[in-house]
Amino acid sequence: MPPQNKSGLLSRAFSIFAKDVRLELRSRSALSTILMFGVTTLVVVSFSVGQAELPPKLLAALYWIILFFSCIAGMSQSFVREEEAGTALGLRLVADPLAVYLGKLSFNLLLMTTIGFVVTPLFFIFTDASTGNPGLLVLILLAGILALCAATTLVAAIIARAATRGALFAVIAFPLLIVPLWALVASTGKILDNQGFAFVAGELQVLFSFIVVMVTSSIMLFRFVWQE
Repeated sequence: MPPQNKSGLLSRAFSIFAKDVRLELRSRSALSTILMFGVTTLVVVSFSVGQAELPPKLLAALYWIILFFSCIAGMSQSFVREEEAGTALGLRLVADPLAVYLGKLSFNLLLMTTIGFVVTPLFFIFTDASTGNPGLLVLILLAGILALCAATTLVAAIIARAATRGALFAVIAFPLLIVPLWALVASTGKILDNQGFAFVAGELQVLFSFIVVMVTSSIMLFRFVWQE
């Protein structure tokens, strides 16, 4: 592909990303939904746990359950908003499907990164968890956000026109995310147990392999899902 086409594709993808950011800043619907869900769940978990000292594996499981369901609560909004506003047909007619996918994926990444960096410090405050490897935890968090968004962006496009979107989104997304969730919980548990990079290298390989497979598959399939 000539460099000019690549530049045009990235420019169109950025235009869709910028449009979604402007709409979100105007309505704050997805951000409010995810943030309220994440913070409410975190507060309920902290009240339930009380002063009990939980093992690292259980803390890691609670942490990723909160982020997973926060993702489920808000990731479908970018496509659902297009359908509800009646702009999806126009977008299908004028925009390259690959640019739409890259724009929506970038928006979802920005949304989940914002939520991740709000929920994570609150999680450590409310649960009294600690780690000696904050940099490694951030790396796992970013890999987890990439994995969640890589899988759920395509699923969000599939269910956008369904009547029972919420239930369908969780039903399709959860089986796709079992392997990365296992890797995320296992690696985060080791980090909370103050183990180093060598102990989580295997889980990181699983996560980055999953991201490559999901993004590649989504790029190949999105045109058919979007134009169906």
